[in-house]
Amino acid sequence: MAAPAEQRIAVPIDDPNADTEWNDILRKHGVIPEKPPSPTPMIEEAILEGRRLAHENRLEGKDLDDLDELEDVEDEEFLEQYRQRRMQEIASLQKKSVHGSVYPIAKPDYSREVTDASQNGPVLVNLTSTAGNVESRVLSALWQQAAREYGEVKFCEIRGAQAIEGYPDINCPTILVYDKGQIVKQIVTLMTIGGVKMSMLDLDKILVEVGAVRDNDMRVIKRRRAAEDAEEERHMSKGIRSTSDRLKDDDDDDDWD
Repeated sequence: MAAPAEQRIAVPIDDPNADTEWNDILRKHGVIPEKPPSPTPMIEEAILEGRRLAHENRLEGKDLDDLDELEDVEDEEFLEQYRQRRMQEIASLQKKSVHGSVYPIAKPDYSREVTDASQNGPVLVNLTSTAGNVESRVLSALWQQAAREYGEVKFCEIRGAQAIEGYPDINCPTILVYDKGQIVKQIVTLMTIGGVKMSMLDLDKILVEVGAVRDNDMRVIKRRRAAEDAEEERHMSKGIRSTSDRLKDDDDDDDWD
């Protein structure tokens, strides 16, 4: 008589991850795998670390005037450390600030003023239109502001058709970024960076991306925070108006009761 076939017993498992005595027995005998560790402790640790870093860096992006206003609420020694750091950063920027304005260049000067000059750091060139379209005017204004704020960075400007023979106005403005004698970034028109609504925030991103300024630069952080505060205030104002309109509608409904 043949030996009976091996019989398998179905083991009822409701939830293999549940903390039950039955599941403990099944795990002990290898029927179900060990329960994976809970991610909660790691999440909590990450949150705590994020809060710690945020607290330590709470003065990032604040200038000397901002620090003076915090004398009554911040630890004096901690505040002084940041004040000294800010003064060192300002002194370093002033030492590097050898430009401070936009360089209008002609084609014969291009190699010297742009290609060769980029051996000492990124050089940004604005190819403008001969007709002076709206985007060209927007970028030229931002170029002037950026040149004043970032005096350590060289900003140049030249008519597109003068720099490149036959260069079409429809491609202007065009941003060219040179570094170590090579074009490292090219942006044709402002379509991809806000169009006529392009702002210094967008230009800051380009400067950071090409290594012209650091992402933790005081000027970059301050502008970014100002924009975030303005956006938050706009949302709050919108919420207040919505509540006010809703209450007004309720009052109007009551008038018909």
